[in-house]
Amino acid sequence: MPARPAWRGYLKLSLVTCGVELSNATTSAEKVSFRIINRKTGNTVKRQYVDAESGKPIGDKDEVKGYEIEKDDYLLIEEDEIEALQIESEHTINLDGFVHKSEIDRIYLDTPYYLTPSDKVSEEAFAVIREALAEKKMAGLSRIVLYRRERPAIIEALGKGMLLTTLRYDNTVRKASAVFEEIEDVDVDEEMVDLATTVVNRRTAKFDPSKFEDSYENALLELIRAKKAGRKPPVVKAAPKESNVVNLFDALRQSLASEDGSEDDAGRKPAKRRAAKTSAGKRGSTSTKHKSA
Repeated sequence: MPARPAWRGYLKLSLVTCGVELSNATTSAEKVSFRIINRKTGNTVKRQYVDAESGKPIGDKDEVKGYEIEKDDYLLIEEDEIEALQIESEHTINLDGFVHKSEIDRIYLDTPYYLTPSDKVSEEAFAVIREALAEKKMAGLSRIVLYRRERPAIIEALGKGMLLTTLRYDNTVRKASAVFEEIEDVDVDEEMVDLATTVVNRRTAKFDPSKFEDSYENALLELIRAKKAGRKPPVVKAAPKESNVVNLFDALRQSLASEDGSEDDAGRKPAKRRAAKTSAGKRGSTSTKHKSA
């Protein structure tokens, strides 16, 4: 059974409009989920709102949203007042402008959705907009109301459909410069960079998301299977704690050696150059201590 659309409305490019549907591009349906159980009775439990002062449960009709305007002073907002709010992006995705996706900092990309025509009548106009985006290799800037929040978004061609990705607002993104400003400048040894680059080269591969596995999820499933079968739950060994790197140069050489069990030319050459260039004492002075996470 097809998933219910997350949103249904119209896509508009100037005077061209077509009906569209938005579907979730990701799912968590396969993830292990738990219910809270009353240990004494074995029954499931449910959450219920209670009055913070009296501790008494309240009925659905007595629940109302409140916006705190002063300490413990709330302005009550009714559901029908929220429902009455209408803005264009609630039902129409208007393509306001176009950019190259490469211009968008990845940190602003939020949630992906598939965009498809909602009916046969809309298919031709949908295809025209899709092909225009594909030919120009551009992404359309737009806005859309999802879950009672207007979100900026970009739309790009994707196969026979399109991909809409919501964006984060600029005021919600912490600037990297503010976070990284305390990192001190370091004079990096070029030969150690050569060693690290060799490790990167050896591990370079094509991106294949099918190889990603959730080890924690697998461990949970194995625990469930064992308990269901009446077996003793498996003992999961904790990962060894990382120790501080005392000599970064030696650690990099050992990393290369561990790749194939021996130090090849790429691992030896920097060592020879370094030995010719510096004394053992000087080499020790470039050692760097890293705090373990």
